Amino acid sequence: MPGVVVIGAGPGIGRAVAQRFARGGLEVALVARTHRELGVAATTHLADVGDEHALRGALDGVAGELGLPEAVVYNAAVIRPDTPGELSVDEHLALWRVNVLGAYVAAAHLAPAMAERGRGTFLVTGGMPEPKAAYSSLSLGKAALRTLVALFAEQYPALHFATVTVAGAVAPGTAFDPDDIAEHYWRLHTQRGPGWDLEVVHDQPQSWVKHPAR
Repeated sequence: MPGVVVIGAGPGIGRAVAQRFARGGLEVALVARTHRELGVAATTHLADVGDEHALRGALDGVAGELGLPEAVVYNAAVIRPDTPGELSVDEHLALWRVNVLGAYVAAAHLAPAMAERGRGTFLVTGGMPEPKAAYSSLSLGKAALRTLVALFAEQYPALHFATVTVAGAVAPGTAFDPDDIAEHYWRLHTQRGPGWDLEVVHDQPQSWVKHPAR
């Protein structure tokens, strides 16, 4: 069957999501800057998600190999401490390309065909439920991702756009274990509308808040 494409497949959430979707029976494709070993059979298409043409080309490669995906997971981000006023405009724009515009490009590139097919899931990894001055660029980016998801959800009601907001540092064996977080992605993908969730906030293993679409 058409599978899942994980964009920004790192060793934490990216690996756990790839493994969870593979256990659910979906073929896995990765878009990343380098080849990754994620413990599942997967095809890898190399691209810098901040490069629009490279990202579109990688997504076309995935579609040509596996077909139009059933699910897209945007997990790319630059996580770094910086305070308000510290970065130049050019530095902010470079981070914005990865933290926000990569998701925008992926959604704009794939959503029309997915909507024409009549189904599909587009999930993004959120964070920073409250803005923090010590992580200025990341706070701005994660706030923008929530808005991006809401806009595309309105534009393509046949598709399930949603954010998984992770409210802490991801690490195995903690309250923010990537395997626990990956279950949210799978639940959102298998959820049936109408009234599906627009956002899930992972705070503690048994304590998370969901925000339904309106």
